[in-house]
Amino acid sequence: MQLTGVHHVSALTAQAARNLDFYTRVMGLRLVKRTVNQDDTSSYHLFYGDRQGSPGTELTFFDVPYAAANRPGVRSISSIGLRVRDSRALAYWQARLAECGVDSDMAAERAGRPVLALRDPEGQRLLLTVDQEGSPATTYLHWAASPVPEHAAIQGLGPVTLAVAQAEPTVEVLTGLMGFRERPGDDGTVRVFATGLGGAGAEVHLEVHPDWPPERLGRGGTHHVAFRVPTEAEHLAWLDRLNSAGIRSSGLVDRYYFRSIYFREPSGILFELATDGPGFLADEDVDHLGERLALPPFLEPRRGEIESQLSPLDQPRPEVSR
Repeated sequence: MQLTGVHHVSALTAQAARNLDFYTRVMGLRLVKRTVNQDDTSSYHLFYGDRQGSPGTELTFFDVPYAAANRPGVRSISSIGLRVRDSRALAYWQARLAECGVDSDMAAERAGRPVLALRDPEGQRLLLTVDQEGSPATTYLHWAASPVPEHAAIQGLGPVTLAVAQAEPTVEVLTGLMGFRERPGDDGTVRVFATGLGGAGAEVHLEVHPDWPPERLGRGGTHHVAFRVPTEAEHLAWLDRLNSAGIRSSGLVDRYYFRSIYFREPSGILFELATDGPGFLADEDVDHLGERLALPPFLEPRRGEIESQLSPLDQPRPEVSR
């Protein structure tokens, strides 16, 4: 029983329309599901990914209108990795981001791989990571309508970076409970943990900052990371493992497109264990993903009410400075 990599990462936006524009037009991802936050149906939940939203390619955003800006700190996911094929692709992105006026750093190296750090318009911290060795558990299907050429396209999620005040409680959960293994690659700033067959799409990076305050989550911050569970039988076994370890969890949650279990690791970062299926083709044809509001069956009877509460995605909200 082993987690096979990162399933998805969910972050916060206060500007759903601008978020959609940035991640599709600039970053070249496909909107694969236009749905709502199942725990607060008055706001969008947008899923971006490859052609069909394959597990391991999904970057998602909860829309929280007029949310305050994120204040970075510990007890947080401090950056989201996005994989690219090689250094040629990274050079393409350095030029593209400059042309699009996106806030980015110079290319550097992190944990043995070339990387390029950037921020989206709300300050969300992204890390383009060269994955030349490949992430064998992740399937990537190119979206032909992407404005980014296939040779430079984002191949899926890369390492997620956790910022904590103390390493060992989190390390114990990663290695003792979740089956991650620490791998060489510590460059003095991060410790690297891998699961499954490894590769950049199956890693967690750990930063220790004992003097940082706790993060205050807001727009431009990251809500949680989900890890891949191949089957529903294994998903049930993971729930048993959490219960046996005395770790409080949400229990089984049916998100329709996948099944979930949520729990917090010792520093308070929210983890999710998500099944690979059923997937985003459960209610839409692959050629029309993300074109209309998709609702799981239990919300469909409320479609009129739900749609009346949502702002059109072609109308950006006024900016807020707080």
